[in-house]
Amino acid sequence: MIALLLLPLVLPFALPSLARRVVLRVHPDVALWTVTSAATVLAIGVVACLGVLSLPIALAVPALGRLAELMQPLDAGPAAVVRALSVLAGGALAVTCLTAGRRGLAEVRRFRAAHGDVTDLPHVGGLCVVDDVRAQAYALGGTRRKESRIVVTTGMLRALTPPEREALLAHERAHLTGRHHVFLAAAQFAGWCHPALAAVVAQVAFAAERVADEAAAEATKDRRLTAHAVGRAALAATRDGGRAVPPPFAAGASSGPVPVRVRALLEQVPSRRFAGTVVAVVLVCGVAGASSIAGAVSLHRDVEVAQGEDPGD
Repeated sequence: MIALLLLPLVLPFALPSLARRVVLRVHPDVALWTVTSAATVLAIGVVACLGVLSLPIALAVPALGRLAELMQPLDAGPAAVVRALSVLAGGALAVTCLTAGRRGLAEVRRFRAAHGDVTDLPHVGGLCVVDDVRAQAYALGGTRRKESRIVVTTGMLRALTPPEREALLAHERAHLTGRHHVFLAAAQFAGWCHPALAAVVAQVAFAAERVADEAAAEATKDRRLTAHAVGRAALAATRDGGRAVPPPFAAGASSGPVPVRVRALLEQVPSRRFAGTVVAVVLVCGVAGASSIAGAVSLHRDVEVAQGEDPGD
């Protein structure tokens, strides 16, 4: 039981390297869904396994043992090993929940504050132009589509030609249409649940930018123009004291590894083939899920024995 429940805690370390390969080898929208889904599934598995691993030490408390109707001590393996791992798992679970809760509330407050800053601003079809010399552009998604906004500063508009502005706006509209803020939020949640998954957040953000890049190229019918718009937007954003920090879960055209994005736009349209790395990601998630279920079933059987029941009945 212990080995089965430890495996899902180790498998997330394989995802960052796999995610890097996926976002570079398959079509951006496939990569976005694959990496985000894998990170979310693995994060849920981590939390579930920590919870199950903490049960032996919890059920060793007399009050909880009586509540579970245990007639004899729970025997889930070598007592010293099970007790030590259970204590560690309980501590890790508490830290994970506190960290995710605290950071999640902080990010939600920042997200609401960002919406409050632009809600009352005049807009045309969700486009808000802010008078600011700093070059910045981002898509601020909302719980409802009518609350979503594209925020562009006058500094960014001055840095681009009219055709490049159209490419920029097409890019930001793609972020809102694809609800990329949900993907970014899910990846951030996964990163709070396991340290290895924190490295996947950047890959999800990169995949979201690539999806929007391809949408902008399709909208403008000019991949070179879109590449120029992305490059010039990034250069403008780094001038005058550095890049401004966007709100939480907001995607922007000047984000991510811009040289890689520009090179991808100047190359041919990416295919929708599934690389072997996608299969590897699916296998990692499958093994983690199977191990979690098998470990939980094994512990449940041990609890039934401790309750004086015959698990075969």
